[in-house]
Amino acid sequence: MRAILRPSRILAGVAVAAAVTLVVLWLFPSDDYLLLPDPAHPVGPKVTVQGEKPERGPGGIYFVDVSIRRAKLFESLFPGIRSGASLVPASAVNPPGVSDKARRQGDFREMVRSQSIAAAVALRALGYHVVARPTGVLVEAVFASSPAEGKLQPTDVVVAVDRRRVRTIGQLRRAMSRHRPGDVVRFTIHRGKVIKIVAMKTVADPGDPTRAVVGFQPSQAADIKLPIKVRIDLGDVGGPSAGLAFALEVMEKLGRDVDHGYRVAATGEIGLDGSVGPIGGVKQKAIGARQGHVDAFVVPAGDNAAEARRYADGLRIIAVRSFPQALRALATLPPRS
Repeated sequence: MRAILRPSRILAGVAVAAAVTLVVLWLFPSDDYLLLPDPAHPVGPKVTVQGEKPERGPGGIYFVDVSIRRAKLFESLFPGIRSGASLVPASAVNPPGVSDKARRQGDFREMVRSQSIAAAVALRALGYHVVARPTGVLVEAVFASSPAEGKLQPTDVVVAVDRRRVRTIGQLRRAMSRHRPGDVVRFTIHRGKVIKIVAMKTVADPGDPTRAVVGFQPSQAADIKLPIKVRIDLGDVGGPSAGLAFALEVMEKLGRDVDHGYRVAATGEIGLDGSVGPIGGVKQKAIGARQGHVDAFVVPAGDNAAEARRYADGLRIIAVRSFPQALRALATLPPRS
């Protein structure tokens, strides 16, 4: 005699299965990552400068960060449950072959570098003599589907090509000019405290078929000597995007009225020449600036500024390409009422 399943038992079984499924979806991670906003934080308590002046007046400089974590399976299916979140594939966060730990270590190295560069730029703007000695070529970014993908990482520093010393971008270009597309080139790199030799087969530059390249964006690495002590400590925050905020705050500490009474959030990678370069996570940073109740948000000009305006919701966006331009833009803000 066949057993007859009562509707109540069927419903109970469905409910249990649904509950188990929800638990699994909520507890287990997916292969994707979530980018989440973090409210803007004041930079002042994080920066100490030798001979700094007492704080005066309202306003202040703020930095913005992006919280990055692996998405749960449920969040991967329904990312909209997290306000301001963006769901991105793992390849958008970690380069091929790079673990979460290695990526975080690279982020911290970028942060340390951005701090010294920001201090140098700010002190030069105030008339201090700053010494910057070239030490190699920094890997800013690795291009997808290039020979460098999986071989080089952002924050690596190239110090030799085919065992010939390289200290500047010009020396790197001269060393690469000795090669033709298809040649194997050997880079000596510093990765943190580790020295590695990496061999790569070159390819033709898309813009010049006779030029051999491996596929990364170079920047100048330098040993910077500051005339006064500057200490910046953001704890576990990594990456180079707070460089502009650091530089503005160093000037504030030394008595320059940079914010003019406004609460100013700033983001942008700053170069030794004072240039302000693009950064990632602009959507989350614009939302974080709003959540921090700042009056203005200084961002790199171009695509970053366009994206920031999409999420500004009334927040004043100031687009800049250089540190001097940022100072001028803030100086021309209307007086606070």
